[in-house]
Amino acid sequence: MSYIPIIFTRHTRPLHALWFESQAWFCARELGRLIGRYLDDHIVRKLDADQRRTLPLLRYGEYRDTVMISESGAYTVLAHHYIPENRSLRRWLTYEVIAVLRDRQDLPEHDVPRIGQMDWGRHSLSVLQWQHEPWIRLRDVPEVLFEPGCMAHRSAIKASPPWRQVAARWLRL
Repeated sequence: MSYIPIIFTRHTRPLHALWFESQAWFCARELGRLIGRYLDDHIVRKLDADQRRTLPLLRYGEYRDTVMISESGAYTVLAHHYIPENRSLRRWLTYEVIAVLRDRQDLPEHDVPRIGQMDWGRHSLSVLQWQHEPWIRLRDVPEVLFEPGCMAHRSAIKASPPWRQVAARWLRL
């Protein structure tokens, strides 16, 4: 049996991930690139047998045997090879990647909010799919507005007064 992963992007680096046997699995090589360390066979073999496996994955148009690390294995690697950036990587894996993988498994018959993913320029953004529309978090708006490809929006944004001035005027009324 072959598997088709979902590709997530963090800092222009891909991460192939899939939902298999009720848990998230990540490509070991790409996870290693994200933590800044090459995950060779020795490091992967240190994980328990249930935290690693080789699966035939569709990657870049062809099926390849790919070493995969489970969700618990990924957290083990992050804890063992600790650097401060891994904190934000762990949060990204937990709240965006795994949430998207989990929500894609239970496709509801009726329209309930669910988490999705949108590739925007050099980033992946979490979106909430609700009432047939994508919604993004307020804290992600600056990434969308100030993307280098959106130069036309920058001049319009600079022409308007800062939001604090608008809010201060509105609150004085």
